[in-house]
Amino acid sequence: MEQIRIGTIIGGRDAVRVIPQIAQHGFESYSISFGQSTSGIDLIETAKQIEELAAQHNFIISSVGVYGNPLTGEGDNADTLASWERLIEHAHLFGTDIVAGFTGRLTGLPIEASIPQYAEVFGELSRRADAKGVRIAFENCAMGGTWSSGDWNIALNPSAWELMFNAIPSDNIGLQWEPAHQMDSLIDPIPQLRKWVDKVFHVHGKDATIAWDIVKEYGLRGPKRFVWDRTPGFGDTNWSDIMTILMQANYKGTIDIEGWHDPVYKDELEMTGQVHALNYLKRCRGGIFVPNPAAEGYK
Repeated sequence: MEQIRIGTIIGGRDAVRVIPQIAQHGFESYSISFGQSTSGIDLIETAKQIEELAAQHNFIISSVGVYGNPLTGEGDNADTLASWERLIEHAHLFGTDIVAGFTGRLTGLPIEASIPQYAEVFGELSRRADAKGVRIAFENCAMGGTWSSGDWNIALNPSAWELMFNAIPSDNIGLQWEPAHQMDSLIDPIPQLRKWVDKVFHVHGKDATIAWDIVKEYGLRGPKRFVWDRTPGFGDTNWSDIMTILMQANYKGTIDIEGWHDPVYKDELEMTGQVHALNYLKRCRGGIFVPNPAAEGYK
């Protein structure tokens, strides 16, 4: 039986160096992020070296991604669109069919204003990806933006997803979903996942803690922070519920831990937190697969 693999996110420029140092902890997959650009990276050689490591350590690459703004191409985002094209072209070399990232956004404008440019840019990328058997997954991170203004991403909540999927009604356009990005808007992630699970191509393992006492006393725009990103196992979400929803929907992807956000398990405790999350998520999926007895009539 194929189980949901549990892994972690790793930088594309560091993957070949770092994977051998952490593989012994039992990560089963890696989601590779190239930041805002793949410029200067030999994707063919990198994929070859990672393939060799995968054979040695028994893991898969779940996705490759670029997280800049392909709609404007301004400043550090000048290479982002070309990087989407490169990753779509080379995804198969990494053994994955998912390229992930942000939609981009027209800076400072409401979400609706970005939809025509989004449809033009990702309509073409979707066709390019479809020809390669590749799926596109948008991370649901607001990046500090709101409905009325922002400069990174429009895929921040279900109302935006509806606009996006209506603009490009393609089966190879979906989500790179995680609960934390919805919880910081006080959205309950569990019913959301149940509704949108068929559009979820990849899951980031990042949770959040909401301090409801602060919300009730100070509100959302008060002087005190009311929500913190957490590594799974330390936040508010029941990941057994997430596993159940994914498995009932026959999800075949992975959950890859997004570290470097937890306010406690950070710095010298970063890998301690990630390994805790790894083992916690494996327990939430039911541990390791155990075959039933072969006795006739066993139920």
